[in-house]
This record gives sequence, C-alpha cells and structure tokens, in this order.
Amino acid sequence: MEIKRKQYADLERLLFTEEEIRSAVQTLGARISADYEDKEPLLICVLKGACVFFSDLIRAIDTPVSIDFIAASSYGGGTRPQHEVILKHEPSQSVKGRDVILVEDIMDTGNTLLCLKRFFEETGAASVRIAALLDKPSRRCVPLQPDYSCFTIPDAFVVGYGLDYDEQYRSLPEIGILSPTVWDK
Repeated sequence: MEIKRKQYADLERLLFTEEEIRSAVQTLGARISADYEDKEPLLICVLKGACVFFSDLIRAIDTPVSIDFIAASSYGGGTRPQHEVILKHEPSQSVKGRDVILVEDIMDTGNTLLCLKRFFEETGAASVRIAALLDKPSRRCVPLQPDYSCFTIPDAFVVGYGLDYDEQYRSLPEIGILSPTVWDK
C-alpha cells in the first residue's frame, strides 16, 4: 500500500477516474460492435501500455473478435518519442484479408501507429483501424488520427491504467498527470 501512496503523491493531478474510464471504454466497445456487426475483426494489442485498456475493451465488444499482440517501441527508456520504431514481437496470426484494429494506449506523435498501420496494410490486411485510449493531437507530427478514442488529452506526461514511466504506475486504476519533478531530472 505504501508504494501506491507514493505513486499517487507523484501525480500532479488526476485526469480520469475509474468510473470515467469504464464508461468511455463501454461506449467505445458499443461503437466498435456496431461498426463490425457482421464481421470478426482481429484486435491487436500494442504491448505493454495498452494491455489494461485492451482487456477491458475486448470484453465491452459484443461481436466476435480474435485477438493478438505486438510489441513496438519508439520511446526506449525516456519520455520523448524517438523517430525510429522498433518491432519487438509480431502477431502470431496472419492478417491477410482480415479487418485489423490496432489497440494502443496513447496516440502521441503518431509515428509508431503510422509505422504499424503501414506494416499491416503491406502484409495484406483488408482494413486497418486504430483504437487509442488517449489521443494527444497537440504532439502529432504525422497525418494520422485514431479511428476510435476514449479521451483527448493535453500535452502532459500521463500514467496509470497501463501507462507507465520507467515501468512504474501501470497498476493505478485512474489516469493522472505525472509531476515533472519525477521525470524531468
């Protein structure tokens, strides 16, 4: 419990409560269910940050779905995205002819998701859409928007609900802004 108290103390403020997140994910699940009513999309979780959102989202979708995972990174160990996207793990299922929904925790610069979208289009996916828990359009540097998102956020470093700083804060059930005194050393 002491670790959780310290993590909350590191937050500048909370952005979204558990209840707000739960409601937004349910609404998004209903929208995806309607859009894919007669299809079985392949939802691909971008690890690690999206795992909590992904788990809740697939349970909020009423139509059949298949799931898979990919690991990609553009951050390394820092707080600012790098330009190079590194694929660390590819999905085990073929995407050829499939409707793919990439599920990501946050769409920031858009570099990682643009790279992944192109990768799946080139691999033969019938369609590729993006579902992002958080959309941070102020940082976008590529012409790409999420097809689905729960929240639009300001340019701040956020943690919780799967999002981390240096592998910490992922288990917080809310999303908050991490104090710069923690990450700006």
